[in-house]
Amino acid sequence: MRPTRSRRSSRKPAPAWRSSRPRSGLSANADQWRGPGGTGRFHQRPGARRREASVSELLLRAGEWEHVSPESAGWRYLHFGVRGGSFSARTGDAEIALVPLGGRCRVEAEGESWELGGRTHVFAGMPWALYLPRDTAYSVEAEGDVAICGARCETRREPVLVRPEEVEIEVRGAGNATRQINHIVKPEFPAERLLVVEVFTPAGNWSSYPPHKHDEDDPPGEVVLEETYYFRTRAPEAFAVQRLYSPRHGLDVTETVRDGDLMLVPYGYHTTAAAHGYDLYYLNALAGDTRSMASADDPALHWVRGAWADLEPDPRVPLVR
Repeated sequence: MRPTRSRRSSRKPAPAWRSSRPRSGLSANADQWRGPGGTGRFHQRPGARRREASVSELLLRAGEWEHVSPESAGWRYLHFGVRGGSFSARTGDAEIALVPLGGRCRVEAEGESWELGGRTHVFAGMPWALYLPRDTAYSVEAEGDVAICGARCETRREPVLVRPEEVEIEVRGAGNATRQINHIVKPEFPAERLLVVEVFTPAGNWSSYPPHKHDEDDPPGEVVLEETYYFRTRAPEAFAVQRLYSPRHGLDVTETVRDGDLMLVPYGYHTTAAAHGYDLYYLNALAGDTRSMASADDPALHWVRGAWADLEPDPRVPLVR
């Protein structure tokens, strides 16, 4: 059933994917979903062949980025950004999911409104989200930060409010590879390309393990998906470790990630480990031509799944409910 929404007067929106109240250092004519310094990262001409990336282009540090677009990332569909306070925008040629990261949030779109939120921070409870279709003018009034996950699409669909009780919780793995996945926009969701999950990894545990990839079209075992990892931690001194490697592309990097960092995953196997003493949160936005999250494990480490049968899940999971 479609949620009840109140009627509101519409506001004049800013251009697509851009706030009408730009942050310090951004002009009103800033590029949509622009990156740090107005140049973005991993830039590529639309339609050009993807070049090999370096880790400096894939790991965006907190405070050095605002938005990632298909143009700045060098891929076809996926957008990601985080905003706070009040702003107005258009979805343009993308479907989006707004995920409040802390505090309440009010969204108005074309004369209708929704109230979202309630958890004070990401570790305090289950998420709310609002799916908005392409070609939609909207405005946001938020107490805290709001993640904006988007994917270019062709079809205009209906808005959908996702309440905490509607989010499926999956406990995946065992032992110190146990983690919690909250499925916000899953393959069965009435979207065209966008997928969104949030993952909670207890202190000292591994997640996205065994390392997996989704860069080849080989259904049903693997589909091509662009992906971002947006990290949040319980304390500013906390950190995690992210490994991204691809023998085919000659890439093998292991990086320390901290609160507010963003990792782009255009290809390759990837995995994450939370430091001892600090639980880890990350929000994954994904986009592809197939509504599936099928991925392929690193063949050398696939055996780990079989070993889970002899282990108990970490009793700390689920971390939130």
